[in-house]
Amino acid sequence: MAFDFEFLLKVILVVILGGVIGYEREIRHRPAGFRTHILVALGAMLITVVSTQFFQNADPSRIAAGIITGIGFLGAGAIIGARERIIGLTTAATLWVVAAVGLAIGASLYVEAIIVAVLVFIVLEMSSIFGIKTKG
Repeated sequence: MAFDFEFLLKVILVVILGGVIGYEREIRHRPAGFRTHILVALGAMLITVVSTQFFQNADPSRIAAGIITGIGFLGAGAIIGARERIIGLTTAATLWVVAAVGLAIGASLYVEAIIVAVLVFIVLEMSSIFGIKTKG
């Protein structure tokens, strides 16, 4: 069995994109940071690859639905309610979108995943550019 260079590309790309988004969360001291975002992206990518390559008769939309639903539970854990305010919503949203980026890479939608990851990073950085105080 020959080495799968496309899989290596997927792993490298998902680590970079998940890492960039996670790094932004990390430097802002948010509940889920660098490692968590990489792991979520990697997991979503691997589930997508395994599901599409080994379960070819399966409905691909069910794979995506399962990943996104599962990540919703993880994101819920990042949301904290304290004294009439809720924090962690942005972090939960980044976990959700980084899973979608991993899913896209797993489905070989590289350009789409890169565009979305770059846009997510820009949106996250806009708060510091414009001096907006965020809570999550």
